Amino acid sequence: MAAGFLSRFAALLRKEVRQLLRDRSNLAVGLLLPGVLILLFGYGLSFDVKNAPVAVVLEDRSPTARDVVSGLQGSAYLAPNWVASMAQAERLMLRGEVVAIVRVPADFSRQLAGGKGRIQVILNGVDSNTASAVSGYISGALATWGQRQADRAGGAQPAGGVQVEQRMWFNETGDSTWYFVPGLVVLIMTLMGAFLTSMLIAREWERGTLEALFVTPVRPLELVLAKLLPYFAVGAIDLALCLLAAKYLFHVPMRGSLWLVVASSLLYLLVSLALGLFISGATRNQFQASQVALLVSFMPAMMLSGFVFDLRNVPLVIQGVSRLLPATHFMGLIKTLFLAGDNWGMVLRSCLVLALYALLLVLATRRTLRKKLD
Repeated sequence: MAAGFLSRFAALLRKEVRQLLRDRSNLAVGLLLPGVLILLFGYGLSFDVKNAPVAVVLEDRSPTARDVVSGLQGSAYLAPNWVASMAQAERLMLRGEVVAIVRVPADFSRQLAGGKGRIQVILNGVDSNTASAVSGYISGALATWGQRQADRAGGAQPAGGVQVEQRMWFNETGDSTWYFVPGLVVLIMTLMGAFLTSMLIAREWERGTLEALFVTPVRPLELVLAKLLPYFAVGAIDLALCLLAAKYLFHVPMRGSLWLVVASSLLYLLVSLALGLFISGATRNQFQASQVALLVSFMPAMMLSGFVFDLRNVPLVIQGVSRLLPATHFMGLIKTLFLAGDNWGMVLRSCLVLALYALLLVLATRRTLRKKLD
C-alpha cells in the first residue's frame, strides 16, 4: 500500500513540476517578482524628507538676519532657494516647486534688538506629512542661531530670541484626510478602470467568440471603442460617487474648477480602461490578465505615484520610473486642483501626458486585435 502511494505521488509530482516549468509566466511571477519588489520598495521607498526645497525671502539683509537663517544651509534635510521677493516665493509655492517659504521681514533686526524677532514660515499643506516634517526641520535649523549665541556667551541665554510664526497653505487645519482622499480617487479610478477591462478580450479569446468576430466586417478600432464605452460610463458613475463622498462625507475642499476635476479624472479613467484592455488583449488569458493588471496598475499607483510619500525623497532611478506612470501625473494634478486651485501649467502638462497615454494604449490594443489567428 505504501509503495502504491509513493508511486502515484511521484507520478503526480513529476506532472506538476513539468507543468510548472512549461508555464513560464507563473514561474517568472514566482521567482522574479519577489526580487523585483524587494529591490524596488527596499531601495526606492522612504518616508524620510531630505533636501526639501524651501524658498527663503530675506527682506532684512543685515548681517544679523543672514546669520539667523544660515542654519538652513547646514541642514541635510533642507535645500534653501534664495528668492528676491515674497511674490516670487508664492509663485514657486503655487507651482509646487517648494514645500515651504521662510520670510524674514524688513524690520527683523529691530525686532530682535527689542527682544523678539519674528520669522514667518509658510508650509505647503497639500502633503500634510511632508509639511509637518519640514516644519520641524526649519524650526531646528533656526534654533541653531540661539545655540551659537549661548555658546559665545558662555552658556547664558541671549537677550533676544527668534519666534517662528507658522502658517499652512491649502490645508489650514493640517487634516490628513484632505491629503489622502484626492489620492484615493486616483487609486479607485486605477483599480476600477484596469480591472473592469483587463479580462474582456482574454475572456473572448478563451471562449472562441473573438474568432467569430474576425469573419465580420468589424474593424479592430471599432471593437476597441465598443468595449471601452460601456465601462467608461460605469467608471464615470464611480467618479461621481467619489467626488460626492469627498465633498459631503469627508468635507475636502475643492478649490479648483469642478469641470477641470471631472475632465481630467475622465481622461485618466480612459487611460486606466485602455491599459486594462491592452493587458487583456496581450495576455489572452484571464488569470494572467488579472495578475498583470494588479502588478502594473494598482500597485505602482499606490506605491510610486506620490500617494504615500513625497517622490522627491526617493532615488533618481525610482523617480524616473514613477514619471513613466500615468497615475503619477494625475496624482499631483488632482491634489493641486482639490487643495490649491487651478494651476493651468500643471493642468495642460498633465492632461497632455494622459491624452498621449490614452492614444498609445488604444492603438496598442488595436494591434492585439488584428484579424490574424495563431
